[in-house]
Amino acid sequence: MNTFNIPTKEEVSSNNQAIFENLNKALGFVPNLYATYAHSDTALENYLNFANAKTSLSAKEKEVVNLAVSQVNDCTYCLSAHTAIGKMNGFTDEQIIELRAGFSSVNDKLDALAKLAKNITENRGKTDDAVLENFFNTGYTKGNLIDTISLVGDKTISNYIHSTTQVPVDFPIAQPLK
Repeated sequence: MNTFNIPTKEEVSSNNQAIFENLNKALGFVPNLYATYAHSDTALENYLNFANAKTSLSAKEKEVVNLAVSQVNDCTYCLSAHTAIGKMNGFTDEQIIELRAGFSSVNDKLDALAKLAKNITENRGKTDDAVLENFFNTGYTKGNLIDTISLVGDKTISNYIHSTTQVPVDFPIAQPLK
């Protein structure tokens, strides 16, 4: 049973109110999941700082990880949001389906990244040696690995918040994989 309301600007701390204003300016709305973070006086700001921190991964690579992790964690909200963001980053519908499944048939480097993100998530960080070796063989570095693991953690937090709260998805719903 969903007992989590989506707080309005008036129901959150003054710090979160300012963040809501910035989100409205940047996105045109406050996504329900972000608003849910605002039940805490600190979690929304902490999450956004972490999610927007510098990384060695490109925006496109971040979406590869976000899609693969959200699929493993079966998070409809994040799959829906990152399908939309993936399209904004140039992925086709078919490529997004592949990335959600943990591979890419069109780019060896993104394939290695998707496989790594899926493997890390499925195995709770006990990464398969062959998957890791493939990741490095496509040109990724140890720094890229640490940034990928950090991003897996970042996305898992949002996946778990949605899975626990079940707040309504306010993006076009990503269809289940076949």
